[in-house]
Amino acid sequence: MYSLYFCPGTCSMAAHILLEECGAEYETIAVALGKGEQRGEEYRKINPHGKVPALMVDDKIITQNVAILTYITSQFPDAKLAPGNAGDYAHCLETTGWLTSAVHPAFGLALHPERPGGETSMGEAGEKAIEDGARASYWAAMQEIDNRLANREWMMGDQYTFLDGYTLVFYGWGKRINMPMEDLKNFSAFKGRMIARPAVRTVLEKEKSPLLDAA
Repeated sequence: MYSLYFCPGTCSMAAHILLEECGAEYETIAVALGKGEQRGEEYRKINPHGKVPALMVDDKIITQNVAILTYITSQFPDAKLAPGNAGDYAHCLETTGWLTSAVHPAFGLALHPERPGGETSMGEAGEKAIEDGARASYWAAMQEIDNRLANREWMMGDQYTFLDGYTLVFYGWGKRINMPMEDLKNFSAFKGRMIARPAVRTVLEKEKSPLLDAA
């Protein structure tokens, strides 16, 4: 049994999708980020960094999407959700790392420019500059993903992998900060293919995702 600590609308959706795709026996435990539960003593025992997702496996905790996604994939080899070729697998990890280390922080700053280094305000002009820079970086990343998906069904080509559910998160986030995601034809078509997958739709319905509103 896997226990996934998650919050709807966050990057924990990637692990949620993957567990569903694998047919894993799992439970979800919601962490109310809006109420600050991630900062409470109880959740800090699960993840001292106060982030989601966190995955409990046999009383051990795994955090960070790169680790969680690759771990789940390794436990269900018959699902074939990772590239079999070593070079392709490295590129899949490379892109996952890029989403985590560069694209995710850009979204965070675009959403909350008032706290670039924590809780310290930079003033109105400073916040506007941070927001503009973060939005530009995020949109450039969305365009890069769109270009990558040209003439491709999935992020790694013909094979659906653990990377795809994670990529979908960023489409939803683009919509959340009012970016013209529909202008990205390849990425939008990818979003449609993702929603057509039963496992993905199940998770989106469970999380009440806005991605289903126009599907």
